[in-house]
Amino acid sequence: MQRRSFVKQTLQGAVLPSIFSGLSARAWGNSAFLRSLTGVDNDHVLVLIQLAGGNDGLNTIIPIELYSDYYRVRSNIAIPEAKILRLSNNDKTGLHPSLTGLQQLYNNEKLCAIQSVGYPSPNGSHFRSMDIWLTGADSNEYLATGWAGRFFGHQYPNFPVGFPNDDMPDPLALQIGSVLSPVFLSPNGFTALAIESDLDFYNLINAIQDPAPDTPSGREITYLRSVARQTNKYSEAIRAAAQKVTQQYSGYPANNSLAAQLKAVARLIGGGLKTKIYMVGMGGFDTHGGQVTGGNTSAGAHGGLLKQVSEAISAFMEDLKFLKVSNRVLGMTFSEFGRRIQSNGSLGTDHGAAQPVFLFGDYVRQGILGKNPAMPTATQAIDNIPMQYDFRSVYSTIMRDWFCLPTEQVDNVLLKNYQYLPVIKGTACNIGIDNANNLGDNLIKNYPNPFVSSTTISFKTTGGHTLVQVFDATGRRIATLADKPYAAGTYSISFDARSLAAGVYYARLQNGTLQQVHPMLKVRG
Repeated sequence: MQRRSFVKQTLQGAVLPSIFSGLSARAWGNSAFLRSLTGVDNDHVLVLIQLAGGNDGLNTIIPIELYSDYYRVRSNIAIPEAKILRLSNNDKTGLHPSLTGLQQLYNNEKLCAIQSVGYPSPNGSHFRSMDIWLTGADSNEYLATGWAGRFFGHQYPNFPVGFPNDDMPDPLALQIGSVLSPVFLSPNGFTALAIESDLDFYNLINAIQDPAPDTPSGREITYLRSVARQTNKYSEAIRAAAQKVTQQYSGYPANNSLAAQLKAVARLIGGGLKTKIYMVGMGGFDTHGGQVTGGNTSAGAHGGLLKQVSEAISAFMEDLKFLKVSNRVLGMTFSEFGRRIQSNGSLGTDHGAAQPVFLFGDYVRQGILGKNPAMPTATQAIDNIPMQYDFRSVYSTIMRDWFCLPTEQVDNVLLKNYQYLPVIKGTACNIGIDNANNLGDNLIKNYPNPFVSSTTISFKTTGGHTLVQVFDATGRRIATLADKPYAAGTYSISFDARSLAAGVYYARLQNGTLQQVHPMLKVRG
């Protein structure tokens, strides 16, 4: 999405999120998607948690099995091995010491982490990369709609005409924040409402309005508030749901903005609101400097941020259990990008590419999906963690296995087919996380390695659509060597690298639920 269009549409949506005009109407009852839901439990809720700034994945999910490599590339910020939080049934990977709440969720089989999630040819701009994540675009395209907006466009094609109604009396989506995210833009406009802050949420519930200043701008604010109250048909539904909940879990941490937002979300879910997607977030993850405290790498800005995230999510899950609605909720954390493999000289990390994504909830499959990222000896300061999973594969799986959207409709929403991930219980494929991770390291390889000018890449496929790509160390896509259906078997493709500089490259295989990334080294002749 172009910046000018984003700002214009976001401001319009934030002020009057439920005012739309000139929309074509289609018969909601004729939706093929709704017909497909007959007999399917459709009360599921998705909570998106945006970690703005670019979270450092290597210090969030720490590669214990590769600890010597990890320490070598970032010795000034590396978490001491003895302080890494260990996970049940997993001796290869651990968590930052601040993530005790997430550790407990994992050990209780309510947390999954997906390694190295990103997209080809990553963009290092905060604004542009977040736009890519929210719209589901390729790095070289701009989309005018968000992935969640397109999802709602398929499920509720007539929205907002005729809404609220008996079938969907509540807002489709709610965001706690000052402006609406483009993730909620459908072809017909915004599909979400925004509550400017957690304070405004409680003011809405209690019919309290902050006084506007006696200035021209203040009088404009008063007018806009009046119009919004008159046109927003959902405020009563929100207030009614919140007032049904008179008691919540008492262990939410104080002075934690994310916890306050999640507490508001839990209250609405507990009150029976049928809203499908909530979005909350916190910032501060742009840790170029001071990510850790000198002499104590477990402390510092990043550890403090992770502590807030962990405590907020842990309390939220306890609250959902207290309110007896935990089986309705799936949560997901994401940032616009991760950080570089190497640390910098300011006790921090610079803009990177792939990052870990956490999923949490009663129906999440416990596990760490994917391998610990490789950190070759030849790693340079500009090198990024190689992508293992496309972020749109996460969306695809959520729509398919959580919102029960038929596969062909998922492809329509995301504009193409993406890999399916075995991370949600119940409707996932038979293959599980352990199966996906333990298929050996020979699904894709190359010979010779190292090589001078060319190498032969061989790969195994179980059949069906198979994708083979080559990336450089920054994450830029260099070549697509295969992108078509194959019969099950082993294949070889020659890769001509004469025009490429010496350095580390990655060959990536994707086949059904499977993926594997293999490092290759080109040397000077």
